[in-house]
Amino acid sequence: MNKMCRAMCVALCVLLPGSAGVTAEKRMTEENSWAFAQPTDAFTSEALVDLRFLNEEKSGQSGFIRLSGDGNDFVRGDGQPIRFWIVGSNGHLFAQEEMDRHTRWLAKIGVNMARLHVTVCNHTEGAAITDLNEQLIDGVYRFIKSAKDQGIYVIISPYYAHFAAPESWGIEGGKVRMEGLLFIDPKVQTAYRHWTKELYTRVNPHTGLAIKDDPTVALIQIHNEDSLLFWTSQSLTDPHRKMLARSFSAWLTKQYGSVQMAWDAWGQGFKGKDALDDLAAGQLACLPIFELTQDGKDAYARRLDDTARFMAEFQYEFYAGMKRYLREELGCRQLLNATNWRTANDPKLKALERYSYHALDVDAENEYVGSDYQHVGENAAFRVNPGHFLVNESVLGKPLEMCTSWRQEEGHPFLLTETAWKNPNRYQSEGPFLVAAYQSISGVDGVAWFACTSPQYEQDPLKKFWPQGDQYCTHKWNHCYPAMMAGFPANALLYRQGYLKRPQTVVRDVRTLEDVFARKPARIQDNETYGDQRQNPELEPGWKPTGDEINPVAFLVGPVFSNLGKDDTSTSVVMDLSSFFDPAAGIIRSASHELVWDYRREICTMDAPQAQGVTGFLKGAGGRFPLSAVTITSENDYATVNIVSLDGEPIATSKKVLVQVVTENRLTGFETKDAKFLVGKGANAYEVDGEEIVRIGKPPFRITNSLVNLEVKNDGLKEAVVLDINGYPVKTIPIERGKIELPKDAIYVVLRAG
Repeated sequence: MNKMCRAMCVALCVLLPGSAGVTAEKRMTEENSWAFAQPTDAFTSEALVDLRFLNEEKSGQSGFIRLSGDGNDFVRGDGQPIRFWIVGSNGHLFAQEEMDRHTRWLAKIGVNMARLHVTVCNHTEGAAITDLNEQLIDGVYRFIKSAKDQGIYVIISPYYAHFAAPESWGIEGGKVRMEGLLFIDPKVQTAYRHWTKELYTRVNPHTGLAIKDDPTVALIQIHNEDSLLFWTSQSLTDPHRKMLARSFSAWLTKQYGSVQMAWDAWGQGFKGKDALDDLAAGQLACLPIFELTQDGKDAYARRLDDTARFMAEFQYEFYAGMKRYLREELGCRQLLNATNWRTANDPKLKALERYSYHALDVDAENEYVGSDYQHVGENAAFRVNPGHFLVNESVLGKPLEMCTSWRQEEGHPFLLTETAWKNPNRYQSEGPFLVAAYQSISGVDGVAWFACTSPQYEQDPLKKFWPQGDQYCTHKWNHCYPAMMAGFPANALLYRQGYLKRPQTVVRDVRTLEDVFARKPARIQDNETYGDQRQNPELEPGWKPTGDEINPVAFLVGPVFSNLGKDDTSTSVVMDLSSFFDPAAGIIRSASHELVWDYRREICTMDAPQAQGVTGFLKGAGGRFPLSAVTITSENDYATVNIVSLDGEPIATSKKVLVQVVTENRLTGFETKDAKFLVGKGANAYEVDGEEIVRIGKPPFRITNSLVNLEVKNDGLKEAVVLDINGYPVKTIPIERGKIELPKDAIYVVLRAG
């Protein structure tokens, strides 16, 4: 997007209602908010909300997690279907008491899977390439035992190449960046096999089982966020580019008879150029990844297509080799995932990336909610500072940025292994509601919230090692803030129990491998989103597809599947979306008729027999939301309200119902001022209307008052029990003719027969 278009998008953005704030935040005071605190939890049976019962007594007690019969979903070892509510956790870094409290708390609020994102090698200067981080490995082993005891399964991601190799490793090129080298360098591959052999085959002293034999570990990822199809491949040093060139040349020789014959077969004319080309020596380099993002003609196009196919097959064979190593040599019985990354140009290259994953069992990607312009400043990639700029913005006004919208390959479950409504965005409570809702209808098999850096709710996020004048900074990626995690119980319950219907397939996109290798875009794209997604023409009346393009609103209607080259004789299926999508009104309905997303008023409602609610800018949308079994009224500018059956019965007849209200959180004294700021650099820079953080604030968090009343159509419910944040009774309030006025400082209330 050019500078003018981006500036126009932002200008339009700030004129829209609700979330696109161009005035400083209204400060939380003692009058409009309450102070958050989490008392020590003894985890007794007196809690009225404790979802530990949803988990097995011991995770893996029925055997290893397996694929369902059609390969699209997960089942337990005994064949029972299972859904996962997932967090990324730093629990392996906690002391034992904190770790055990952490896993018990996660189970209580509905979590049944945790992802450990670790790098088990020792990459400090002076270490040998075979050395491991023994302290970290012990933490992983302890966490597996703690998770097992709470019925929580584990994903292990043992390697993230986001660092420079120490000189002491002796890698060609010296102190080089590690991205991409695992695919290419035999020395790195040998080291990786050593690291993982030690991790997976040693007997865990805390469980008596090696990881390879432990069904608590449900999934192994080969590595995190790495691909030769991403921009980082352009940073390969000459020694590694030569290694890749040798592999490419061998592939060309297999395809054509020799490198020279391949060169001749591409025809006359420009074919690309590269300093490492040496036809006389029978060697030809892969073109830089930038060129694969371009359209070529004639001979150049043929070279591009061959390069793309080689890269996809090269990665596929790497993962296939990893599968043989892990399964046959080490004896790992877990399901396997390749990685979870994107490409330098998703329309052209993502299908190649996904094809390479299909050597293994499970597909995955990482995707965060929130545009780049929403938080800008020095070190904004990992911290929140005074002086940073922000735009408070909800995804409810930009539905095509929703993080559950994925093409799922038939025969492979799909996991979103990292997501978050990133700090410091004010509008976070919608996240668990929307994820639970759209996971349910899409068939996406798990979404991992990144990341739990605290054992329980974070109560003091100030980092004393990050001083900024007379203030301290906070961490961008801590997910343990109350506005996010307090929304877990009701939403984890409704998702894991299947309270929302999964509609029939809305789109089935069949593609040949020839089209994939030719880098032809998919009919419906699930690409990484950039910029302001509320200005998408696909959301406006009169949008016309280009060719056979499918409107991506289909992702919010029901399941979208792809079939890459496995069944080229069958036909694609595309449901008529017109009865579910009204662009004039700004409404997207699920094919199950249980979800309505109103992106103009920035609200989403849920109306199923056992789960009902609303999220978004409630007061601005009229403040009254009549659903089939409950009517919600609210004066809150922004809030998320769930009403969910706790006994599995429809809300209209249930004897125990959870009401959950989550608003917003800010540290005491958090303050912003109106500001304009630049995003991007040079000719691509554009101006944004937003806010500047003046004061980070200090503990405790303050929570915006709940201004919510309910009218429930269930005469059997006689009393409303107000709970504390740990789920224990505080007081009882009356239900009069089905009407309940909720306390301003309550997140959880249980309605029961009495």
